[in-house]
Amino acid sequence: MQQVQQVPNFDHRLVTTAFELQGFTVMQNLGVVRGIIVRSRSALGNIGASFQQLFGGNITIYTELCEQARRDAYEIMIQHAAALGANAIIGARYDATEITQGVTEVLCYGTAVFVRPNGAPAYAGGPAQASAERMAPPVPPQPGQYPHPNQ
Repeated sequence: MQQVQQVPNFDHRLVTTAFELQGFTVMQNLGVVRGIIVRSRSALGNIGASFQQLFGGNITIYTELCEQARRDAYEIMIQHAAALGANAIIGARYDATEITQGVTEVLCYGTAVFVRPNGAPAYAGGPAQASAERMAPPVPPQPGQYPHPNQ
């Protein structure tokens, strides 16, 4: 199974289910972005899951499949946002649909935005400079600059 690659220089802390990012101002709304992945478990994986079902509890084979599908859909959404010049995504959501027995589509979607930290200087060069800066890779935050649950 092929891994979806992470987008370098995209700060995953700026992806939220909220419709605003505390400490940031949305400078430009770039529209809806999405990542879609369709997955199924192999016949061998289904046999392994059947054995786990006999004993009850967490069916780890399916859990891993679901986690990987969500992770891949999320990364594809970020790739879409980065291609538009976004440095953040607000209103992120997941959805899943069973296409046929054993085949599931996982969708991750949100609104791609370009944000600036509150208090950052306005664009002196106007919209052209703002557009050029939006296309530049975002500067990674300094440690401790933004609150993060793991800090």
